Amino acid sequence: MPQEFNMQEALKLAIQTEKNVMDFYLKAADVTENVRAKKVFQTLAMEEREHASHFFHLYTGGDLGSFDDFMARPAKADSAMLHQLEKALDAKIHERKAMEIALKEEEDLAKNLTQTAANIVDPGVRAVFERMAKETQDHYAIIESEYAHLMGMVHETDIDTFVRE
Repeated sequence: MPQEFNMQEALKLAIQTEKNVMDFYLKAADVTENVRAKKVFQTLAMEEREHASHFFHLYTGGDLGSFDDFMARPAKADSAMLHQLEKALDAKIHERKAMEIALKEEEDLAKNLTQTAANIVDPGVRAVFERMAKETQDHYAIIESEYAHLMGMVHETDIDTFVRE
């Protein structure tokens, strides 16, 4: 069933989505004690900000204010990712749980964006959703790799050491 957004609606949704995920990664970095995991979350937050910037500069609406002002706004209280992280903080399961939440949310978001893109008729609008899906899949791969390292699993950079021919 075709689903249509106009370009400006798609861009605004993309900007807000990137900001929501950035806010999650900033909070996750803040509560993470593991230095390597903290750096991964900080890097992902910076990338989300860059993604939002790309979409923001294409957005012609004036309702968001300046890019820096918009990105500095407090995190949305109804963000599902932040809500899950807050629950994990109460349970004191910081790094591992934050990564598990990030993996699930990135996977779900990638599926949703891919499905939405498939239902968009306008090629320009579809490209916005496809780009977001690709960036989300890339972040999933980064988090999956770091999660494996955090859990003591064989990291892909060490695979040659452990695999025999």
